[in-house]
Amino acid sequence: MNGTSLLHADARHLWRARRDLTLAGAAALLLIVALIALRTGAVPIPLHHLVDILASAVGVPLPGDVSPQSAAVLLTIRLPRVVLGIVAGAGLAATGAVLQAVFRNPLADPTLIGVSSGAALAVTVTIVFGAALGLDQWRWVGPFVLPIAGFVGGLAATVVLYRVATVEGVTSLATMLLAGIAINALCFAGIGLMTTMASNEQLRNISFWNFGSVGGAGWDTVGVVAVVVLASLVLLTRAAPGLNALALGEIEARHLGFETQRLKRDVIALSALIAGFIVAVCGVIGFVALVGPHVARLLWGADNRVVIGGSALLGAILLLAADLVGRAIAAPAELPIGIVTAVIGAPFFLWMLLRDRARSA
Repeated sequence: MNGTSLLHADARHLWRARRDLTLAGAAALLLIVALIALRTGAVPIPLHHLVDILASAVGVPLPGDVSPQSAAVLLTIRLPRVVLGIVAGAGLAATGAVLQAVFRNPLADPTLIGVSSGAALAVTVTIVFGAALGLDQWRWVGPFVLPIAGFVGGLAATVVLYRVATVEGVTSLATMLLAGIAINALCFAGIGLMTTMASNEQLRNISFWNFGSVGGAGWDTVGVVAVVVLASLVLLTRAAPGLNALALGEIEARHLGFETQRLKRDVIALSALIAGFIVAVCGVIGFVALVGPHVARLLWGADNRVVIGGSALLGAILLLAADLVGRAIAAPAELPIGIVTAVIGAPFFLWMLLRDRARSA
């Protein structure tokens, strides 16, 4: 092995070491943010009490003087909220990463291109007309009506966008963004129409989707969303080699043995499933799916085998941090997560546009 090869090998080794270190740092940061979120609130819980309560919940009682109120607040309110925040943030960011890989465009995002608004419209229609049709009374199906509606709406919006923006396997950035604007406008018009037909109770429920929140979720809801999102993330991770090949072009990916049409179809369906379930439970939360993947690529490169998992970590951190900020700023009330992520994400999006313009100049 000559000197040049040794230098390349050393460089690869250093890169992998740096990558592993930053991934471990992101995981540690997620744990820290989660612990802060569990402790923070109207009923502050000291760290040692937090450990005692969690240990007791899994059958390992530890000595400690913990009030029943603190235990109830942690286990029934804050812990489901934190778990939902982690799952929702991870799902949104990973969805953004794979959609950007499929469209071969770093600006693709479930919110910007209309997937989230399509899911929100389907959920809103279900809220207004579901009770009249008796959907909530169907055995087994009732608890899953909104997530199913969100999935169908998100999938429909994604399929329409892909059909409009892609010609002969080539996706146009301008067409994609314009089609996303049109889909968003149409969906929000439909949501507005539904609000004029909704009752007061339905109107309050609809308002929830427009701002986004991880509060108020119970363990039943969190469990369903977590199973669906985490299982879908595993499948998306398995698609990473195909997405890497797709970055070279569809013809090249086919020459490498990948069925590109099936790959795109499966990834789009899984992305719509994740976005639909998250929107059905948390409402529309923007920019997490844009910021997470972009920062992941800056830190760990373009390999989707790393980017998808790294995006999930960063998305979970961002959403939990946004929830913390929203609770801290407006205490004892809460500022919706969608507002906080927009304040963070909109300037970031503008920075991306300016950077790309400077590169192309």
